[in-house]
Amino acid sequence: MSRSTPNTAPDGSSLPVVHVAAGVLIDMQEKVLLARRSADSHQGGLWEFPGGKLEPGEQNRDALCRELEEELGIQVRRARPLIRVTHRYPDRAVILHTWLVTSWEGDPRGREGQPLSWMPVAELPHWPMPAADIPILRALDLPDTYLITPPGFKETALFLRQLQQALDKGISLLQFRLFGLPASGHEVLARQACRLCEEYGARMLLNGPLKLARAVGAHGVHLDRRSLMALNDRNGYEGLLLGASCHDALELEQAQAVGVDFAVLSPVLPTLSHPDAEILGWEGFSQLSQGISIPVYALGGMAPDLLEQSWKQGGQGIAGIRGLWPSSV
Repeated sequence: MSRSTPNTAPDGSSLPVVHVAAGVLIDMQEKVLLARRSADSHQGGLWEFPGGKLEPGEQNRDALCRELEEELGIQVRRARPLIRVTHRYPDRAVILHTWLVTSWEGDPRGREGQPLSWMPVAELPHWPMPAADIPILRALDLPDTYLITPPGFKETALFLRQLQQALDKGISLLQFRLFGLPASGHEVLARQACRLCEEYGARMLLNGPLKLARAVGAHGVHLDRRSLMALNDRNGYEGLLLGASCHDALELEQAQAVGVDFAVLSPVLPTLSHPDAEILGWEGFSQLSQGISIPVYALGGMAPDLLEQSWKQGGQGIAGIRGLWPSSV
């Protein structure tokens, strides 16, 4: 994708628009490279992900490679889109085309005299960074796959075995979503699932009431569209990961406005569970997901082999039930 040169910011204001390619370099110890901006620059003194402005007509990835070679003296070998962020400062609008860089040649050094620091991902929120970089921290904190439990199951032992199989395969983010159980049985199973997730270092979001989520020790809450649209802010959800189900631009805008951590957008492809639903397609998903600055998972007809396609279309990754939930016992 090449840089556009609109006269106005994405929100319709007359602010100048600056397009930036930024690289999130992550090493084998899962540490991320930060560079400090010079004191006399915009947002001077803050720490940021290395990168710089796109030149007219330049491809995003080409700009990334050029900037990282100029700033750090490295050659990018493997990178994939992470998140596109639009942020409005008082004097300008910035659009960050962010890439996750996992392989490069050379040892990064501040070729322009800028200080560098390798930081664990968990410590990044404690560093002074430009406001435009905050959504990038959310994207880094989330995995590329979001598993949703089947809404019904045959028996508890089988459900827990299949959940363990999913965790064994590396699932680290789960939405607990079950229907038709008595309240007591629902709470007991949610507690068991949460404990199992914690044994694997995974996080479980409850699709249900906030009170129940806190009672079972869930790591977060997943909002359905009705709950999302009724929400005014994040009050009451402090300390919890907050996700939301979205199906159109209005719901995505609401998710961003109330401060959810990520959204799930569907249906991207046809599904057996909703055969008559209006399909977004990858083009529709791309247009909607890149219109906001929070991580967005693609849902609907997803399978592991579609992960790269989601990244290319601006997604955080994929979410799913049938395509991700283990079928063996």
